[in-house]
Amino acid sequence: MSSGDGEQSWRGAGSGASPLRTYPALPVWVVEDHHDVLPFIYRAIGSKHLPVSNISFVHLDSHPDLLIPVNMPADTVFDKEALFSEISIENWIMPAVYAGHFSQVIWLHPPWAQQIEEGTHHFLVGKDTSTTTIRVTSTESYFLSDGLYVPADQLENEKPLHLSVRLMNPTNPPNNREGSRAPSSAKRLKLSDDPADAAVASSSRDTEVPPHVSSDAQPKALGTSTQAQERAEGSPGTSASCSFGDHSCQTTELIKDILQVLQKDAAYVLDIDLDFFSVKNPFKEIYTQEEYKLLKELYSFKKPNSSASEEDLLDCVDNRIHQLEDLEAAFADFCDDDSDEILERWALNPGMRPLLPLVHSLKNRMVTPNYELVHQAGLTCDYSEIPHHVSTEEEIEGLVEAMTHLLRNLPKPTLLTVARSSLDDYCPTDQVELIQEKVLNSLRSVYGTLDVHLEYLEDFSPTGTDSSSTMEAFRVDCEAQEVNGGDPKKVLLPLYLGPCLVETANRAQLGGEVIWRGRGDQYIVEKESP
Repeated sequence: MSSGDGEQSWRGAGSGASPLRTYPALPVWVVEDHHDVLPFIYRAIGSKHLPVSNISFVHLDSHPDLLIPVNMPADTVFDKEALFSEISIENWIMPAVYAGHFSQVIWLHPPWAQQIEEGTHHFLVGKDTSTTTIRVTSTESYFLSDGLYVPADQLENEKPLHLSVRLMNPTNPPNNREGSRAPSSAKRLKLSDDPADAAVASSSRDTEVPPHVSSDAQPKALGTSTQAQERAEGSPGTSASCSFGDHSCQTTELIKDILQVLQKDAAYVLDIDLDFFSVKNPFKEIYTQEEYKLLKELYSFKKPNSSASEEDLLDCVDNRIHQLEDLEAAFADFCDDDSDEILERWALNPGMRPLLPLVHSLKNRMVTPNYELVHQAGLTCDYSEIPHHVSTEEEIEGLVEAMTHLLRNLPKPTLLTVARSSLDDYCPTDQVELIQEKVLNSLRSVYGTLDVHLEYLEDFSPTGTDSSSTMEAFRVDCEAQEVNGGDPKKVLLPLYLGPCLVETANRAQLGGEVIWRGRGDQYIVEKESP
Protein backbone atom coordinates (compact mmCIF):
# COMPACT_ATOMS: atom_id res chain seq x y z
CA MET A 1 0.00 0.00 0.00
CA SER A 2 1.36 3.37 -1.01
CA SER A 3 2.16 5.97 1.57
CA GLY A 4 0.31 8.69 -0.31
CA ASP A 5 3.26 11.11 0.03
CA GLY A 6 3.48 13.76 -2.69
CA GLU A 7 7.03 13.96 -4.03
CA GLN A 8 6.96 17.15 -6.16
CA SER A 9 4.10 19.33 -4.92
CA TRP A 10 4.75 21.99 -2.28
CA ARG A 11 2.78 24.81 -0.68
CA GLY A 12 3.42 27.63 1.74
CA ALA A 13 3.26 26.99 5.47
CA GLY A 14 2.80 30.56 6.61
CA SER A 15 5.10 33.49 7.12
CA GLY A 16 8.64 32.53 8.06
CA ALA A 17 7.96 28.80 7.95
CA SER A 18 9.41 26.18 5.63
CA PRO A 19 7.09 25.24 2.76
CA LEU A 20 4.96 22.16 3.25
CA ARG A 21 4.53 19.32 0.81
CA THR A 22 1.10 18.52 -0.58
CA TYR A 23 -0.46 15.15 -1.35
CA PRO A 24 -1.44 14.34 -4.96
CA ALA A 25 -4.84 13.23 -3.62
CA LEU A 26 -6.33 13.84 -0.18
CA PRO A 27 -5.32 10.86 2.00
CA VAL A 28 -7.96 9.20 4.18
CA TRP A 29 -6.71 6.80 6.83
CA VAL A 30 -9.47 4.49 8.09
CA VAL A 31 -8.67 2.63 11.31
CA GLU A 32 -10.66 0.65 13.85
CA ASP A 33 -9.54 2.03 17.26
CA HIS A 34 -9.47 5.80 17.25
CA HIS A 35 -6.02 6.26 18.78
CA ASP A 36 -4.53 4.36 15.84
CA VAL A 37 -4.90 7.49 13.69
CA LEU A 38 -2.13 9.28 15.60
CA PRO A 39 0.79 7.47 13.89
CA PHE A 40 -0.52 8.64 10.49
CA ILE A 41 -0.71 12.23 11.73
CA TYR A 42 2.85 11.94 13.03
CA ARG A 43 3.91 10.45 9.70
CA ALA A 44 2.47 13.54 7.95
CA ILE A 45 4.45 15.78 10.31
CA GLY A 46 7.62 13.81 9.64
CA SER A 47 7.14 13.98 5.86
CA LYS A 48 6.52 17.75 6.08
CA HIS A 49 2.92 17.60 4.91
CA LEU A 50 1.91 19.01 8.29
CA PRO A 51 3.85 21.59 10.31
CA VAL A 52 5.50 20.52 13.54
CA SER A 53 3.41 22.94 15.59
CA ASN A 54 0.24 25.03 15.57
CA ILE A 55 -1.90 22.38 13.86
CA SER A 56 -5.67 22.75 14.07
CA PHE A 57 -7.63 19.58 14.71
CA VAL A 58 -11.30 19.31 13.73
CA HIS A 59 -12.81 16.34 15.57
CA LEU A 60 -16.28 14.90 14.85
CA ASP A 61 -17.09 12.38 17.57
CA SER A 62 -19.65 11.40 20.19
CA HIS A 63 -16.76 11.43 22.70
CA PRO A 64 -14.19 14.20 23.33
CA ASP A 65 -11.21 11.78 23.58
CA LEU A 66 -9.46 14.51 25.58
CA LEU A 67 -8.41 12.60 28.67
CA ILE A 68 -4.76 11.90 29.50
CA PRO A 69 -2.95 8.64 30.31
CA VAL A 70 -3.04 9.19 34.07
CA ASN A 71 0.34 7.77 35.05
CA MET A 72 2.28 8.29 31.81
CA PRO A 73 5.42 10.43 32.25
CA ALA A 74 5.02 13.62 30.23
CA ASP A 75 8.33 13.09 28.43
CA THR A 76 6.93 9.93 26.84
CA VAL A 77 5.47 12.17 24.13
CA PHE A 78 8.98 12.73 22.78
CA ASP A 79 9.41 9.01 22.06
CA LYS A 80 6.67 8.32 19.55
CA GLU A 81 6.83 4.53 19.68
CA ALA A 82 6.60 4.60 23.48
CA LEU A 83 3.75 7.08 23.20
CA PHE A 84 1.79 4.93 20.74
CA SER A 85 2.01 2.01 23.17
CA GLU A 86 0.62 4.11 26.06
CA ILE A 87 -2.40 5.81 24.50
CA SER A 88 -5.93 4.50 24.15
CA ILE A 89 -9.20 5.58 22.55
CA GLU A 90 -10.08 8.13 25.23
CA ASN A 91 -6.69 9.84 25.73
CA TRP A 92 -4.72 10.19 22.50
CA ILE A 93 -5.24 13.88 21.59
CA MET A 94 -3.83 15.66 24.66
CA PRO A 95 -0.36 14.09 24.41
CA ALA A 96 -0.11 15.64 20.92
CA VAL A 97 -1.11 18.99 22.45
CA TYR A 98 1.61 18.72 25.09
CA ALA A 99 4.13 17.71 22.40
CA GLY A 100 3.37 21.05 20.76
CA HIS A 101 1.67 19.73 17.63
CA PHE A 102 -2.01 20.63 18.18
CA SER A 103 -2.82 24.12 19.43
CA GLN A 104 -6.46 24.38 18.35
CA VAL A 105 -8.97 21.55 18.85
CA ILE A 106 -12.54 21.87 17.61
CA TRP A 107 -14.82 19.16 19.00
CA LEU A 108 -17.99 18.93 16.91
CA HIS A 109 -20.48 16.79 18.76
CA PRO A 110 -23.98 15.45 17.97
CA PRO A 111 -26.97 16.47 20.13
CA TRP A 112 -26.69 13.47 22.46
CA ALA A 113 -23.06 14.11 23.50
CA GLN A 114 -22.78 16.68 26.32
CA GLN A 115 -19.58 15.76 28.17
CA ILE A 116 -17.97 19.23 27.97
CA GLU A 117 -19.81 22.52 28.22
CA GLU A 118 -20.59 24.22 24.93
CA GLY A 119 -18.37 27.16 24.11
CA THR A 120 -14.73 28.16 23.84
CA HIS A 121 -12.23 27.05 26.47
CA HIS A 122 -8.68 28.33 26.87
CA PHE A 123 -6.31 26.54 29.23
CA LEU A 124 -2.79 25.19 29.63
CA VAL A 125 -1.52 21.65 29.09
CA GLY A 126 1.83 20.95 30.72
CA LYS A 127 4.03 18.79 32.91
CA ASP A 128 3.02 18.60 36.55
CA THR A 129 6.22 19.39 38.45
CA SER A 130 5.17 17.17 41.37
CA THR A 131 4.32 14.00 39.41
CA THR A 132 6.03 14.61 35.99
CA THR A 133 2.75 13.59 34.32
CA ILE A 134 0.66 15.66 31.89
CA ARG A 135 -2.00 17.80 33.54
CA VAL A 136 -4.30 20.73 32.63
CA THR A 137 -5.52 23.99 34.15
CA SER A 138 -9.11 23.51 32.94
CA THR A 139 -11.73 23.33 35.68
CA GLU A 140 -14.27 21.54 33.48
CA SER A 141 -15.83 18.53 35.26
CA TYR A 142 -14.59 16.36 32.40
CA PHE A 143 -11.03 16.92 33.64
CA LEU A 144 -11.72 17.30 37.36
CA SER A 145 -13.51 13.93 37.52
CA ASP A 146 -10.36 12.22 36.25
CA GLY A 147 -8.10 14.11 38.68
CA LEU A 148 -6.31 15.97 35.87
CA TYR A 149 -6.49 19.56 37.13
CA VAL A 150 -3.52 21.44 38.61
CA PRO A 151 -2.99 25.21 39.02
CA ALA A 152 -0.86 26.95 36.39
CA ASP A 153 2.07 27.56 38.74
CA GLN A 154 2.45 23.78 39.13
CA LEU A 155 3.12 23.24 35.41
CA GLU A 156 6.25 23.49 33.34
CA ASN A 157 6.76 23.30 29.56
CA GLU A 158 3.10 24.31 29.31
CA LYS A 159 1.27 24.72 25.99
CA PRO A 160 -1.83 26.88 25.52
CA LEU A 161 -4.85 25.08 24.05
CA HIS A 162 -7.83 26.67 22.33
CA LEU A 163 -10.67 24.14 22.68
CA SER A 164 -13.88 24.94 20.85
CA VAL A 165 -16.90 22.75 21.68
CA ARG A 166 -19.68 23.08 19.12
CA LEU A 167 -22.97 21.26 18.60
CA MET A 168 -23.67 19.98 15.09
CA ASN A 169 -27.34 19.25 14.45
CA PRO A 170 -28.57 16.99 11.66
CA THR A 171 -30.40 18.60 8.76
CA ASN A 172 -34.14 18.64 9.23
CA PRO A 173 -35.94 15.42 8.34
CA PRO A 174 -37.86 15.45 5.01
CA ASN A 175 -41.19 16.22 6.70
CA ASN A 176 -39.72 19.14 8.63
CA ARG A 177 -37.48 20.93 6.12
CA GLU A 178 -39.95 23.59 5.01
CA GLY A 179 -40.63 26.33 7.50
CA SER A 180 -40.81 24.29 10.70
CA ARG A 181 -39.43 26.02 13.77
CA ALA A 182 -40.55 23.68 16.51
CA PRO A 183 -37.75 22.83 18.98
CA SER A 184 -36.58 19.24 19.06
CA SER A 185 -36.25 17.60 22.46
CA ALA A 186 -32.97 16.05 21.28
CA LYS A 187 -31.34 19.45 20.69
CA ARG A 188 -30.31 21.08 23.94
CA LEU A 189 -28.47 24.18 22.77
CA LYS A 190 -29.82 27.21 24.62
CA LEU A 191 -30.51 30.15 22.33
CA SER A 192 -30.38 33.81 23.38
CA ASP A 193 -33.11 36.39 22.86
CA ASP A 194 -30.78 38.89 21.18
CA PRO A 195 -32.02 39.68 17.62
CA ALA A 196 -28.74 41.35 16.67
CA ASP A 197 -27.63 38.54 14.39
CA ALA A 198 -30.97 38.13 12.60
CA ALA A 199 -29.36 39.00 9.28
CA VAL A 200 -27.28 35.83 9.33
CA ALA A 201 -29.78 33.44 7.79
CA SER A 202 -28.09 31.69 4.90
CA SER A 203 -24.75 30.14 3.99
CA SER A 204 -22.69 30.11 0.82
CA ARG A 205 -20.06 27.83 -0.64
CA ASP A 206 -18.02 30.96 -1.25
CA THR A 207 -17.55 31.74 2.44
CA GLU A 208 -14.25 33.56 2.91
CA VAL A 209 -11.71 32.15 5.34
CA PRO A 210 -11.16 35.02 7.78
CA PRO A 211 -7.85 35.68 9.54
CA HIS A 212 -7.33 33.81 12.78
CA VAL A 213 -9.16 35.27 15.75
CA SER A 214 -7.21 38.28 16.98
CA SER A 215 -5.31 38.26 20.25
CA ASP A 216 -7.57 40.92 21.77
CA ALA A 217 -10.51 38.54 21.34
CA GLN A 218 -8.88 35.99 23.60
CA PRO A 219 -10.03 35.66 27.20
CA LYS A 220 -7.83 37.30 29.80
CA ALA A 221 -7.17 34.14 31.82
CA LEU A 222 -6.26 30.63 30.80
CA GLY A 223 -8.28 27.79 32.27
CA THR A 224 -11.54 29.61 31.55
CA SER A 225 -14.53 29.10 29.28
CA THR A 226 -16.04 31.88 27.21
CA GLN A 227 -19.44 30.22 26.90
CA ALA A 228 -21.17 32.57 29.32
CA GLN A 229 -19.44 35.53 27.70
CA GLU A 230 -20.56 34.36 24.25
CA ARG A 231 -24.17 34.13 25.43
CA ALA A 232 -24.07 37.57 27.02
CA GLU A 233 -22.56 39.20 23.92
CA GLY A 234 -24.88 37.47 21.46
CA SER A 235 -21.98 35.84 19.64
CA PRO A 236 -22.35 33.36 16.76
CA GLY A 237 -24.12 30.24 17.85
CA THR A 238 -26.63 32.01 20.09
CA SER A 239 -28.62 34.07 17.62
CA ALA A 240 -32.34 34.35 18.19
CA SER A 241 -32.80 34.09 14.43
CA CYS A 242 -31.47 30.53 14.60
CA SER A 243 -34.43 28.56 15.83
CA PHE A 244 -34.01 24.83 16.20
CA GLY A 245 -35.91 24.30 12.96
CA ASP A 246 -33.67 26.64 10.94
CA HIS A 247 -30.76 24.39 10.12
CA SER A 248 -29.32 26.72 7.47
CA CYS A 249 -28.88 29.47 10.03
CA GLN A 250 -27.37 27.15 12.63
CA THR A 251 -24.88 25.80 10.10
CA THR A 252 -23.87 29.32 9.06
CA GLU A 253 -23.07 30.18 12.66
CA LEU A 254 -21.11 26.95 13.08
CA ILE A 255 -19.11 27.69 9.93
CA LYS A 256 -18.30 31.18 11.23
CA ASP A 257 -17.16 29.75 14.56
CA ILE A 258 -14.84 27.23 12.92
CA LEU A 259 -13.40 29.69 10.42
CA GLN A 260 -12.52 32.00 13.29
CA VAL A 261 -10.34 29.24 14.71
CA LEU A 262 -8.76 27.91 11.52
CA GLN A 263 -5.93 30.08 10.31
CA LYS A 264 -6.04 31.26 6.71
CA ASP A 265 -4.05 28.86 4.46
CA ALA A 266 -2.90 26.87 7.51
CA ALA A 267 -2.82 23.09 7.58
CA TYR A 268 -5.39 21.24 9.61
CA VAL A 269 -6.49 17.66 10.23
CA LEU A 270 -10.10 16.55 9.80
CA ASP A 271 -10.90 13.62 12.06
CA ILE A 272 -14.18 11.66 12.02
CA ASP A 273 -15.32 8.92 14.35
CA LEU A 274 -18.19 6.94 12.84
CA ASP A 275 -19.82 6.79 16.27
CA PHE A 276 -20.55 10.50 15.74
CA PHE A 277 -23.51 9.34 13.63
CA SER A 278 -24.76 6.52 15.89
CA VAL A 279 -23.34 5.46 19.25
CA LYS A 280 -23.81 2.83 21.92
CA ASN A 281 -22.76 2.58 25.54
CA PRO A 282 -21.53 -1.04 25.42
CA PHE A 283 -21.51 -1.38 29.20
CA LYS A 284 -25.28 -1.08 29.29
CA GLU A 285 -25.45 -4.42 27.50
CA ILE A 286 -23.33 -6.14 30.14
CA TYR A 287 -24.88 -4.93 33.38
CA THR A 288 -28.45 -4.81 34.63
CA GLN A 289 -30.10 -1.48 35.37
CA GLU A 290 -29.66 -2.06 39.08
CA GLU A 291 -25.97 -2.94 38.68
CA TYR A 292 -25.43 0.14 36.57
CA LYS A 293 -27.19 2.25 39.21
CA LEU A 294 -24.85 0.85 41.88
CA LEU A 295 -21.82 1.65 39.70
CA LYS A 296 -23.00 5.24 39.39
CA GLU A 297 -23.28 5.47 43.19
CA LEU A 298 -19.77 4.07 43.69
CA TYR A 299 -18.13 6.32 41.09
CA SER A 300 -20.25 9.41 41.67
CA PHE A 301 -18.47 12.75 41.33
CA LYS A 302 -19.77 15.95 42.87
CA LYS A 303 -18.92 18.99 40.79
CA PRO A 304 -17.46 21.92 42.71
CA ASN A 305 -19.55 25.08 42.52
CA SER A 306 -18.69 27.81 40.05
CA SER A 307 -17.14 30.02 42.74
CA ALA A 308 -14.80 27.32 44.08
CA SER A 309 -11.40 28.57 45.18
CA GLU A 310 -8.12 27.04 44.05
CA GLU A 311 -7.88 25.30 47.42
CA ASP A 312 -11.38 23.86 46.93
CA LEU A 313 -10.43 22.60 43.46
CA LEU A 314 -7.27 20.95 44.75
CA ASP A 315 -9.21 19.27 47.55
CA CYS A 316 -11.76 18.07 45.00
CA VAL A 317 -9.05 16.55 42.80
CA ASP A 318 -7.22 14.98 45.75
CA ASN A 319 -10.42 13.37 47.05
CA ARG A 320 -11.29 12.14 43.60
CA ILE A 321 -7.88 10.56 43.03
CA HIS A 322 -8.12 8.69 46.34
CA GLN A 323 -11.66 7.55 45.54
CA LEU A 324 -10.63 6.10 42.18
CA GLU A 325 -7.47 4.52 43.60
CA ASP A 326 -9.49 2.80 46.32
CA LEU A 327 -12.04 1.46 43.83
CA GLU A 328 -9.32 0.22 41.49
CA ALA A 329 -7.59 -1.53 44.41
CA ALA A 330 -10.85 -3.11 45.56
CA PHE A 331 -11.69 -4.61 42.19
CA ALA A 332 -8.09 -5.75 41.73
CA ASP A 333 -8.42 -7.51 45.10
CA PHE A 334 -11.64 -9.20 43.97
CA CYS A 335 -9.80 -10.66 40.97
CA ASP A 336 -7.84 -12.78 43.47
CA ASP A 337 -10.48 -13.27 46.15
CA ASP A 338 -14.09 -12.08 46.03
CA SER A 339 -15.19 -13.92 49.16
CA ASP A 340 -17.70 -12.28 51.50
CA GLU A 341 -14.95 -11.63 54.03
CA ILE A 342 -12.89 -9.56 51.56
CA LEU A 343 -16.00 -7.87 50.23
CA GLU A 344 -17.20 -6.86 53.68
CA ARG A 345 -13.80 -5.42 54.52
CA TRP A 346 -13.80 -3.17 51.45
CA ALA A 347 -17.44 -2.16 51.94
CA LEU A 348 -16.53 -0.60 55.32
CA ASN A 349 -14.67 2.20 53.53
CA PRO A 350 -16.59 5.49 53.12
CA GLY A 351 -18.83 5.49 50.06
CA MET A 352 -18.14 1.85 49.18
CA ARG A 353 -21.20 0.16 50.71
CA PRO A 354 -22.76 -0.38 47.23
CA LEU A 355 -19.98 -2.93 46.60
CA LEU A 356 -21.96 -5.53 48.53
CA PRO A 357 -25.12 -5.67 46.40
CA LEU A 358 -23.13 -5.05 43.20
CA VAL A 359 -20.70 -7.94 43.60
CA HIS A 360 -23.42 -10.29 44.87
CA SER A 361 -25.52 -9.52 41.80
CA LEU A 362 -22.59 -10.04 39.43
CA LYS A 363 -21.68 -13.37 41.06
CA ASN A 364 -25.27 -14.56 40.78
CA ARG A 365 -25.30 -13.87 37.02
CA MET A 366 -21.74 -14.76 36.03
CA VAL A 367 -19.51 -17.68 36.89
CA THR A 368 -16.46 -15.39 37.20
CA PRO A 369 -17.17 -11.66 36.95
CA ASN A 370 -14.60 -9.64 35.04
CA TYR A 371 -13.76 -7.14 37.77
CA GLU A 372 -11.30 -5.21 35.65
CA LEU A 373 -14.12 -4.57 33.19
CA VAL A 374 -16.44 -3.57 36.06
CA HIS A 375 -13.94 -0.88 37.10
CA GLN A 376 -13.62 0.36 33.52
CA ALA A 377 -17.40 0.60 33.32
CA GLY A 378 -17.52 2.57 36.56
CA LEU A 379 -15.05 5.12 35.22
CA THR A 380 -17.51 5.98 32.43
CA CYS A 381 -20.44 6.89 34.69
CA ASP A 382 -19.21 9.49 37.15
CA TYR A 383 -20.68 12.98 36.57
CA SER A 384 -22.36 12.00 33.28
CA GLU A 385 -22.85 8.78 31.39
CA ILE A 386 -21.15 8.18 28.07
CA PRO A 387 -23.59 8.73 25.20
CA HIS A 388 -26.00 6.06 24.03
CA HIS A 389 -28.08 6.88 20.96
CA VAL A 390 -28.59 4.30 18.22
CA SER A 391 -29.66 6.45 15.29
CA THR A 392 -32.25 5.70 12.68
CA GLU A 393 -31.06 5.68 9.08
CA GLU A 394 -32.85 9.01 8.61
CA GLU A 395 -30.90 10.51 11.54
CA ILE A 396 -27.63 9.17 10.12
CA GLU A 397 -28.45 10.68 6.74
CA GLY A 398 -29.32 14.01 8.39
CA LEU A 399 -25.94 14.17 10.14
CA VAL A 400 -24.07 13.17 6.98
CA GLU A 401 -25.86 15.94 5.06
CA ALA A 402 -25.00 18.44 7.79
CA MET A 403 -21.34 17.37 7.69
CA THR A 404 -21.27 17.63 3.89
CA HIS A 405 -22.67 21.15 3.97
CA LEU A 406 -20.19 22.18 6.65
CA LEU A 407 -17.16 20.78 4.83
CA ARG A 408 -18.09 22.52 1.57
CA ASN A 409 -17.68 25.81 3.41
CA LEU A 410 -14.36 25.03 5.12
CA PRO A 411 -10.87 24.98 3.61
CA LYS A 412 -9.59 21.63 2.42
CA PRO A 413 -7.77 19.72 5.19
CA THR A 414 -4.25 18.35 4.77
CA LEU A 415 -5.36 14.83 5.62
CA LEU A 416 -8.39 12.96 6.90
CA THR A 417 -8.55 10.32 9.60
CA VAL A 418 -11.55 8.07 10.21
CA ALA A 419 -12.17 5.70 13.13
CA ARG A 420 -14.78 2.94 12.86
CA SER A 421 -15.05 2.23 16.64
CA SER A 422 -17.15 -0.84 15.96
CA LEU A 423 -15.06 -3.65 17.40
CA ASP A 424 -15.43 -2.19 20.87
CA ASP A 425 -19.16 -1.74 20.25
CA TYR A 426 -19.33 2.07 20.35
CA CYS A 427 -20.45 2.39 16.73
CA PRO A 428 -23.17 -0.26 16.25
CA THR A 429 -21.73 -3.19 14.30
CA ASP A 430 -24.86 -3.53 12.18
CA GLN A 431 -24.57 0.13 11.07
CA VAL A 432 -20.86 0.75 10.71
CA GLU A 433 -20.57 -0.34 7.05
CA LEU A 434 -23.53 1.83 6.05
CA ILE A 435 -22.14 4.83 7.91
CA GLN A 436 -18.66 4.37 6.48
CA GLU A 437 -20.02 4.19 2.95
CA LYS A 438 -22.11 7.34 3.41
CA VAL A 439 -19.18 9.23 4.96
CA LEU A 440 -16.71 8.29 2.22
CA ASN A 441 -19.27 9.19 -0.46
CA SER A 442 -19.79 12.54 1.26
CA LEU A 443 -16.05 13.20 1.36
CA ARG A 444 -15.72 12.35 -2.34
CA SER A 445 -18.57 14.73 -3.18
CA VAL A 446 -16.72 17.54 -1.37
CA TYR A 447 -13.07 16.85 -2.20
CA GLY A 448 -13.13 14.74 -5.36
CA THR A 449 -10.59 11.95 -5.65
CA LEU A 450 -9.46 10.48 -2.33
CA ASP A 451 -6.52 8.25 -1.48
CA VAL A 452 -8.33 5.87 0.89
CA HIS A 453 -6.31 3.52 3.10
CA LEU A 454 -8.44 0.85 4.82
CA GLU A 455 -5.92 0.18 7.56
CA TYR A 456 -8.37 -1.78 9.70
CA LEU A 457 -8.38 -4.57 7.10
CA GLU A 458 -4.60 -4.81 7.32
CA ASP A 459 -4.69 -4.94 11.11
CA PHE A 460 -7.10 -7.87 11.29
CA SER A 461 -5.78 -10.13 8.55
CA PRO A 462 -3.73 -13.05 9.92
CA THR A 463 -0.79 -13.94 7.71
CA GLY A 464 -1.84 -15.90 4.66
CA THR A 465 -5.57 -15.16 4.91
CA ASP A 466 -7.85 -13.09 2.77
CA SER A 467 -8.74 -9.83 4.53
CA SER A 468 -12.32 -9.62 3.27
CA SER A 469 -13.21 -13.12 4.45
CA THR A 470 -11.48 -12.50 7.77
CA MET A 471 -13.47 -9.31 8.35
CA GLU A 472 -16.67 -11.08 7.36
CA ALA A 473 -16.04 -13.54 10.19
CA PHE A 474 -16.10 -10.60 12.59
CA ARG A 475 -19.67 -9.73 11.62
CA VAL A 476 -21.51 -12.19 13.82
CA ASP A 477 -24.04 -10.99 16.33
CA CYS A 478 -24.39 -11.86 20.00
CA GLU A 479 -27.05 -14.52 19.53
CA ALA A 480 -25.03 -16.33 16.89
CA GLN A 481 -22.13 -16.57 19.30
CA GLU A 482 -24.11 -18.62 21.79
CA VAL A 483 -25.17 -20.98 19.01
CA ASN A 484 -21.60 -21.25 17.81
CA GLY A 485 -20.54 -21.97 21.38
CA GLY A 486 -22.14 -25.41 21.12
CA ASP A 487 -20.80 -26.18 17.66
CA PRO A 488 -18.25 -29.03 17.81
CA LYS A 489 -16.50 -27.66 14.72
CA LYS A 490 -13.64 -25.22 14.72
CA VAL A 491 -15.31 -21.80 14.98
CA LEU A 492 -13.89 -18.31 14.84
CA LEU A 493 -15.48 -16.36 17.68
CA PRO A 494 -15.57 -12.72 16.64
CA LEU A 495 -15.77 -10.94 19.97
CA TYR A 496 -15.49 -7.48 18.34
CA LEU A 497 -13.32 -6.65 21.33
CA GLY A 498 -16.68 -5.59 22.73
CA PRO A 499 -17.55 -6.13 26.40
CA CYS A 500 -21.00 -7.49 25.57
CA LEU A 501 -19.55 -10.30 23.51
CA VAL A 502 -16.74 -11.00 25.95
CA GLU A 503 -19.33 -11.71 28.61
CA THR A 504 -21.31 -13.84 26.14
CA ALA A 505 -18.24 -15.98 25.64
CA ASN A 506 -17.66 -16.21 29.38
CA ARG A 507 -21.23 -17.38 29.98
CA ALA A 508 -20.90 -20.00 27.28
CA GLN A 509 -17.62 -21.15 28.92
CA LEU A 510 -15.85 -21.16 25.58
CA GLY A 511 -12.23 -22.15 25.48
CA GLY A 512 -9.57 -21.97 22.84
CA GLU A 513 -6.44 -20.29 21.67
CA VAL A 514 -6.15 -16.52 21.88
CA ILE A 515 -5.34 -15.29 18.38
CA TRP A 516 -5.63 -11.55 19.08
CA ARG A 517 -5.63 -9.58 22.31
CA GLY A 518 -7.26 -6.21 22.73
CA ARG A 519 -7.56 -3.81 25.65
CA GLY A 520 -8.01 -5.37 29.06
CA ASP A 521 -9.44 -8.87 29.00
CA GLN A 522 -11.11 -8.60 25.62
CA TYR A 523 -10.20 -11.43 23.29
CA ILE A 524 -10.76 -12.99 19.95
CA VAL A 525 -10.41 -16.74 20.31
CA GLU A 526 -10.56 -19.68 17.98
CA LYS A 527 -12.20 -22.77 19.38
CA GLU A 528 -10.09 -25.88 19.08
CA SER A 529 -11.28 -28.81 16.97
CA PRO A 530 -12.59 -31.74 19.05
